[in-house]
Amino acid sequence: MTSPIVSVVMSVFNGERFLREAVESILAQSLRDFEFIIIDDGSTDRSASMLDYYQNSDVRLKVHHREHGGLIESLNRGCALAQGKYIARMDADDVAIKDRLAWQIEFMDAHPEVGVVGGAVEWIDSAGKSLGIFGYPCEDRQIKATLLQGCALWHPTVVLRKAAFVWAGGYRSVFVDGEDYDLWLRIADRFQLANLHSVLLKYRIHPSQVSMRQTKQQTLGLLAAQAAASARRKGLPDPLDSVVALNDEALAALDITPAMVMNRFASYRRDWIRNMCRAGEYSIALEAALEILRSDLKNVAPPIVADLHLIVANLRWRQRRFAKSLMGIGRAIVTWPAITIRLMEAVSRRLRWS
Repeated sequence: MTSPIVSVVMSVFNGERFLREAVESILAQSLRDFEFIIIDDGSTDRSASMLDYYQNSDVRLKVHHREHGGLIESLNRGCALAQGKYIARMDADDVAIKDRLAWQIEFMDAHPEVGVVGGAVEWIDSAGKSLGIFGYPCEDRQIKATLLQGCALWHPTVVLRKAAFVWAGGYRSVFVDGEDYDLWLRIADRFQLANLHSVLLKYRIHPSQVSMRQTKQQTLGLLAAQAAASARRKGLPDPLDSVVALNDEALAALDITPAMVMNRFASYRRDWIRNMCRAGEYSIALEAALEILRSDLKNVAPPIVADLHLIVANLRWRQRRFAKSLMGIGRAIVTWPAITIRLMEAVSRRLRWS
């Protein structure tokens, strides 16, 4: 039996709500030469039985049940089982575009210097409603420049060469979250990176999304991955090779201060709250914004704090709590007076549209 050209790898933990759409979007791909490896990471809902049903109906689907061990262990196991020349990632709450694999495999076959290729995404809410199209830079130089500050590849859109994955050593267990960002930085040390302009995936935004829940861990992972990549660029050993956990001692050794962590965390949390607003999850967004504004913000840049006050003001206005909304606007201006310019521009735009 010949090996498939690509192995699609997905980890599932209690993902029954959106699982059917995710699985069927892969099984319906226009490129048919693939295996679909799904690691059931100890689900306690109906995910396991749903996966067994699909496995019995399509020989390309291979389900592996295991005790709950976390996303990184599941992904590394799935990728180790992959028989394809390429590995495609997929998440259990997203929907792949029908030609996704065909477009990406055609690109990778034509560009042997590229180790990873991703693409643009269409954000959707829990009900599948479109929230807009988002993309990262497409050229290697631009992607690597963007990676210095943050991620530049949507994880569930990527296809990577298995050889590149093996060379990099897979996902590192020290990253409780942000494991993909660290992997792209390490692969970038040897291979080129790319993104397709085309939308490859409907990327679902919802409150229980892993990347939404783990903002603090993502912050630590991003800062640690950046510090490790900086050391490698200087020709030094990777400081994370012998680290088993991103605790206070490990962060201090990487010169990552609590102030850096809090400022970046607040920035990511602000973006998370904006995403919740886009998805129509207004009560969750308001609760999260108020929670962070009640915390110690002395190490957070004033523009970020002002943005959070404005988000609260907008959400209060939506509730028709106009006095509290105006108070929020006032707090934003006091925190960062320069935000007044943005407010005046927003008012001007509304007047032109009316």
